[in-house]
Amino acid sequence: MLYYLLVPLKEYFIFFNVFRYITVRTALAGITAFLICLIFGQWVIKMLKKYQIGEEISPDGPDSHLEKRGTPSMGGILIIGATIIPAFLWGDLSNTYVRLAMSTMLLFGLLGFWDDFLKIKRTKSKGLIIRHKLFFQIGISAVIGLILIYLGLAGEFSLHLSLPFFKKWVPYLGWFYLPWIMLILVASTNSVNLADGLDGLAIGLTFISSSAFIVLCYVVGRADWSEFLNIVRVPPAAELTVFAGAMAGACLGFLWFNCHPAQIFMGDAGALSLGGTIGVIAILIKQEFLLFMVAGVFILEALSVLLQVSYFKLTGGKRIFKMAPLHHHFELIGWSEEKIVIRFWIAGIVFALFSLTALKLR
Repeated sequence: MLYYLLVPLKEYFIFFNVFRYITVRTALAGITAFLICLIFGQWVIKMLKKYQIGEEISPDGPDSHLEKRGTPSMGGILIIGATIIPAFLWGDLSNTYVRLAMSTMLLFGLLGFWDDFLKIKRTKSKGLIIRHKLFFQIGISAVIGLILIYLGLAGEFSLHLSLPFFKKWVPYLGWFYLPWIMLILVASTNSVNLADGLDGLAIGLTFISSSAFIVLCYVVGRADWSEFLNIVRVPPAAELTVFAGAMAGACLGFLWFNCHPAQIFMGDAGALSLGGTIGVIAILIKQEFLLFMVAGVFILEALSVLLQVSYFKLTGGKRIFKMAPLHHHFELIGWSEEKIVIRFWIAGIVFALFSLTALKLR
């Protein structure tokens, strides 16, 4: 919105020309998102407490988490608002990729909101039945995938698969891209959701991933950088830099209230929306495989659950970890919550840096 108001003013005052630049608008979007969280955070917490929208703790988790019962949940609405509003203000809304990223965040956010609402209504830690939640995740992913296939057939999105470490091999998938898109989105949403178990853990890791995507979106959108790194250039993806900046700012602002001891939890509204958005950005910039590096800790958290469940069923009750997801295992071997979160953040930074390094290893 401000983008359309301020840029034309360059004809009268050259200063307004700076708002043309993606780097400037990305910084402004991030700052705006951060300030929205800081300004409205306490008010959101107060409202959630007023209407008794608190977290229900699963009895299957560590006993130390029971004291967190009643902490305001559904903080995802603050994250979503703090991302979407700056994107409206500083982004170019004529860009199809930006609109699709915003729509993805809202759709998965609505699913998460529904799940959170059911938990509160039933006063239990279980919301939607797992198979029902998965069904809706697949449905939303299929809709997004079909939109991308349509854009691909219209020449606005590449249906070629970009592989890391390979310069020339970019296989054309066509309609086979649809199940790949669905897999990425479902896996991404659930990975972030599984990591949301300790104060500040998931939101901090999402901030790291969003920051990495700021760089990736900017690089793939520029002709000089994409040519230098020999990666697929995606011109419309440059505008996603602004959206990724807004998301990073929202995550940092939410962390102000979510750090230990947390004053608010993001809930499924936050976890699903952030996971889905990270996934769709990776798809749009043709760097789906780098997502596994950027979000390396999220992937490890999800794998720990898959391994634990599979091994438990195969061995008739034996476990690999003391408890899954992985962060619970470290809790049960004696690590403090703060130590786990900080060390997982460090691992997340390492994964993100490696993903950026891998751009040149082709």
